[in-house]
Amino acid sequence: MAFSTPMAGLACLRAATRSLAAGGASAYAGCSGSKVVTAAALRRAYASEAAVGGPSFKLTEDQEAYRDLARKFTEEHIIPKAEHHDKTMEYPWEIIKAAHSVGLLNTHIPEQYGGSGLGLMECSLISEELAYGCSGIQTAIEANGLAEAPLIVSGSDHVKSKYLGRMTEEPLVAAYCVTEPGAGSDVANISTRAEKKGDKWVINGSKMWITNGGYANWYFVLAKTDPSQKAGKSMTGFVVDGDSPGITRGKKEINMGQRCSDTRMITFEDVEVPEENVLGKPGDGFRTAMGAFDITRPLVASGAIGVASRAFHEAAKYASERRTMGVPIIQHQAIAFKLADMAMRVEAARNMVWKSCWVKDQGQRNTFYASMAKAMASEAAVSNANDAVQVFGGAGFNTEYPVEKLYRDSKIFMLYEGTSEIQRRIVSKYIEEQYKP
Repeated sequence: MAFSTPMAGLACLRAATRSLAAGGASAYAGCSGSKVVTAAALRRAYASEAAVGGPSFKLTEDQEAYRDLARKFTEEHIIPKAEHHDKTMEYPWEIIKAAHSVGLLNTHIPEQYGGSGLGLMECSLISEELAYGCSGIQTAIEANGLAEAPLIVSGSDHVKSKYLGRMTEEPLVAAYCVTEPGAGSDVANISTRAEKKGDKWVINGSKMWITNGGYANWYFVLAKTDPSQKAGKSMTGFVVDGDSPGITRGKKEINMGQRCSDTRMITFEDVEVPEENVLGKPGDGFRTAMGAFDITRPLVASGAIGVASRAFHEAAKYASERRTMGVPIIQHQAIAFKLADMAMRVEAARNMVWKSCWVKDQGQRNTFYASMAKAMASEAAVSNANDAVQVFGGAGFNTEYPVEKLYRDSKIFMLYEGTSEIQRRIVSKYIEEQYKP
């Protein structure tokens, strides 16, 4: 079922959840014509409770509804098609369109620009469920968030209305262009340049490993505008329309995992950008690009938890059914202890992610916790996927079973949106500052 707008899909979640609880046939039943109840209004209703009691492990009724919608969507749209998209590497456009129609795309865009204005906590619940089905499809769906975050952080009202509003009106994707062939973690050394010529900026350079690059309607681009300044003041962020003359979209890269996610080199040759598409002021780019990560790293971490959780569930189920020496292998201590470790990783990482989300949703800076969450969850995904293959034995190495895909898909979580080493550097810098004599 497609809703008239994404907001309408989110507005009917309570009714849909109650319908299911009462034995209704569909989570989407009875939603047409529902009164719109905005996410911000719902959060305000719980604000006093949160302020008094602090973070709670109990989800609100509405948070459970968002999670349940994402879970049902995953069961109906993602899991049945995950193997196909992995093998063919076909971009999951139809799934992206379906996610848009039920309100699971661009969930964090503020309401005044047509979005549902969900908090980070609600978005994290959605991310985990989608990645449980396929993290490649989840990345394709949620890479929009990384491109949109700099606009939310630093964009003018005009830019937000034009570009964020566009994303809510129809199923489009956008891309975040920071990484370059010679500058990944070392953002200060990007070589892409933007020069002011008259009333326009002209961008030249190449960006690498750009998710959704081949399909983006627009790009966030970080470029050097004043190389004489220190890194923090030498760069500027721009919004660049995808159909601008001078943009070349490279070939789709063939990656180890998350194969249906579109990753490419994007080259800018004398690409003209109007002054109004500068985010913030010239020189604000580094702050804008890094500030976006406070929003997106907890969501990447949530995706990693989805993979870690799926690996645990697949391994536990298999270990309960597979028998050796006359008993299910879950009764062998070597396997049982692996499963215990897997469960602990999922719970610990999820708690860390929830804290990073809660801090941000309270209007506080969460960089310290976001980096912790990103590192913990990414490594939980890789470790759990590895252990799942080991529990499956030879079957785990075979493509007929799901865990080999989880193994391939998991590694990227330790690399994109800041490597695990970069996360530790951020955390350690905070510690160093706190304990400075």
